[in-house]
Amino acid sequence: MRAIPPRHIVVFLCLLGVSLALAVASAAAFGCLPLGDFRGVLVLLAGVVLLYLYAFALYRLFLRVMPLREGDVAPGSPHELVANVNMLFYLLLFNSLVRSHVVPVPLMRLVYLALGARLGANTYSAGALLDPPLTRIGSNTVIGHDAVIFAHVIEGERLELKAVVIGDTVTIGATAVIMAGVQIGDRAIVSAGAVVTKDTRIGAGEVWGGVPARRLKAAPAAPVEP
Repeated sequence: MRAIPPRHIVVFLCLLGVSLALAVASAAAFGCLPLGDFRGVLVLLAGVVLLYLYAFALYRLFLRVMPLREGDVAPGSPHELVANVNMLFYLLLFNSLVRSHVVPVPLMRLVYLALGARLGANTYSAGALLDPPLTRIGSNTVIGHDAVIFAHVIEGERLELKAVVIGDTVTIGATAVIMAGVQIGDRAIVSAGAVVTKDTRIGAGEVWGGVPARRLKAAPAAPVEP
């Protein structure tokens, strides 16, 4: 893994500092309300929630100005700045939220949408989506408990970003791992504990499992017209 340049860390710290300043100012204004004996606790909780909300907004604004793109991340390139700032947001702020199991699953859907994931209707994740801006999931899909989906490849000093695309009505079992560049067709099933290696293509209706994952059951044959 290559080192993160100091200037990239400074950019991240500036964004984090603005988020923190806005959260403190807003929480102080909230503290002026008549909150009773629990004022201190409520102001602290409000500050934490506001910090994340402001961080979400600045993170998305940063990615709107400098989008996170697929492909190899060349050292010293603007793409590397974006990738590193994205990584720092997750390592130092968002990862604690995503992996804590404190936020209920229905609310985590809203968090992932706020972070840029594309989730269809009635799709929920009890696992972790580590690269929401590069994660695209259709409707009526469920991600099992402690499953992990990520869209980055780190091999020594090489860094590459590849979107993960999952179709409609897909089931990802508990603790499964879906790596970068994977594409999963509609109605497919990935068994619990499976490891789907990068760039794997899983067809519609197929069942995959194992480490590394392989096809266990082909898609049902289409009915023959009489």
